Amino acid sequence: MYQDVLLHIGGKWRVSSSGRTIDIVNPATEEVIGKLAHAFTGDLDEALEHAAKGFAVWRKMSAYERSKLLRKTADILRERSESIARILTTEQGKPLAEARAEMAGAADVIEWYAEEGRRAYGRVIPARTPGVYQLSLREPVGVVAGFTPWNFPVSQAVRKISAALAAGCAFILKGPEETPASCAELVRAYIDAGVPTGVVQLVFGVPSEISEYLIPHPVVRKISFTGSTVVGKHLAALAGAHMKRATMELGGHAPALVFNDADLDAAVAVLAGGKYRNAGQVCIAPTRFLVQEDVYEPFLEKFTARAQALKLGDGLAEGTTMGPLANSRRVAAMEGFVADAVGKGATLHTGGSRAGNKGYFFQPTILTNVPADARVLHEEPFGPLALFSPFKTFDDAITEANRLDYGLAAYAFTRSNSTATALGASIESGMITINHHGLALTETPFGGVKDSGYGSEGGAEGLEPYLVTKFVSQAS
Repeated sequence: MYQDVLLHIGGKWRVSSSGRTIDIVNPATEEVIGKLAHAFTGDLDEALEHAAKGFAVWRKMSAYERSKLLRKTADILRERSESIARILTTEQGKPLAEARAEMAGAADVIEWYAEEGRRAYGRVIPARTPGVYQLSLREPVGVVAGFTPWNFPVSQAVRKISAALAAGCAFILKGPEETPASCAELVRAYIDAGVPTGVVQLVFGVPSEISEYLIPHPVVRKISFTGSTVVGKHLAALAGAHMKRATMELGGHAPALVFNDADLDAAVAVLAGGKYRNAGQVCIAPTRFLVQEDVYEPFLEKFTARAQALKLGDGLAEGTTMGPLANSRRVAAMEGFVADAVGKGATLHTGGSRAGNKGYFFQPTILTNVPADARVLHEEPFGPLALFSPFKTFDDAITEANRLDYGLAAYAFTRSNSTATALGASIESGMITINHHGLALTETPFGGVKDSGYGSEGGAEGLEPYLVTKFVSQAS
């Protein structure tokens, strides 16, 4: 099922010009399951050359014709979804049910942009002078370089590629080295659908080397990055130095506010599911659980029962509800966060340790009474750590929710319409979902504020970053 992963450059699947490879490891077993081709400067130069040629062809195709190819891509991806989902679970670790959901969502994204790209309208502006036509036109920005992470190797790439192609851009994807095969299968679907040579290309290698070569290159006119805030700031600065457009979807540290009047069972179902999905390796995962005093203990009890009922194991195994972390670095990070918090006075309510001696498994963990100076209250944990704190008043909860420089996602549960309305106005985040999980849907915008980045993916807003406006004023 799992094969070595190649680069896709200039319409060909091939090895690196140097012949160098990178090991691919199954995080559930720690076994090497394949080799990944490692791109170098010569490979990147070839990709850039083909991207420029591909863009010249693709931009001239009508939005209607581009739409047909994208719809065909979605059909192909659906036909192959089960086999790709198994590849995804093998290399990334998430339970197969989660991988299947990722594949289903990816096909929906392609289909959405197949339609949205046909509606990138310009406008006619009434002129002051007879015989003058004033036109506001929408044109593709050009060749795009995209950089995507390992936690959602298909869904993160598909949003960027599909929006770019729908707008008429060409795309060079620097995929995730730890989860490359599922990402490569996504690219294969575009190619097999008939997208012209050079329009979609795929490279892997040392992330810093590739980004620092592609971003300044004159062929590249825009970048799109999903990843950590630290790396995102570096890439945004590099893009800014060369006047390149950028979309940055960065880290988060989402607050989850539970008020006294909340439906606790519904809150537990949504928030525990969101916290431990993909072993907590989700940028929008709820992390800081702020629970009003009257319901703090019953909510904590219900949430703990959910956490302890999770079954850790290989994502391909029957009954697994939480898989491993992606690599040994994530395990070390979780151990460090827990040790730091407990050493400073936090209570380890449940979990807190590596599980087993094979694979990168870490127990679903709950920390209470976490002191303000604990690292985990300031740094994105990106793992199965839930941090619980009680609050008294609405203002207390808002103060803590907005305390950090992160601003990607937020959650809240309340039966009060006035409280819900006030939350929507008061929370400093790019997204907030109240009384259900409504984030990351195909038709809705996805993005953050503050150190969580800028720009949106998803929805009609996701097409905008790949279009430029040209004003044409013409006298007869």
